[in-house]
Amino acid sequence: MACRITELVLDVHDPDRLARFWCAVLDYVELDRTDDGDVEIGPAEAGFGGPQPTIVLSRTDEPKATKLRLHIDVNATDRDQDAELQRLLAAGARPVDVGQTGTESWHVLADPEGNEFCLLRRRVPAV
Repeated sequence: MACRITELVLDVHDPDRLARFWCAVLDYVELDRTDDGDVEIGPAEAGFGGPQPTIVLSRTDEPKATKLRLHIDVNATDRDQDAELQRLLAAGARPVDVGQTGTESWHVLADPEGNEFCLLRRRVPAV
């Protein structure tokens, strides 16, 4: 028996803004909302406990001080990497430099609050 990742929690200043961004990136929907303003997003069909982890956007007033120690990697499901990069930039992502050499096969991006994530090269099937 083993564990599996069911949800990722990301501390953010504006859960609503980041929920909109990550829903657009991942084709997720809002699943739940707490009285404290936290928002959980995930796949519409499966929700919590499905094959993909949900993301909880947890409200915080603390500033992001450094590069995240854990980040999200994404892969396109229906287009090549260049087309997906353009879609993510149009959704509000921006390129960031975390010390990459420029020869990597992935793109390092940040969401609208500066949380780093990577767009990998390989296209994967939708779940």
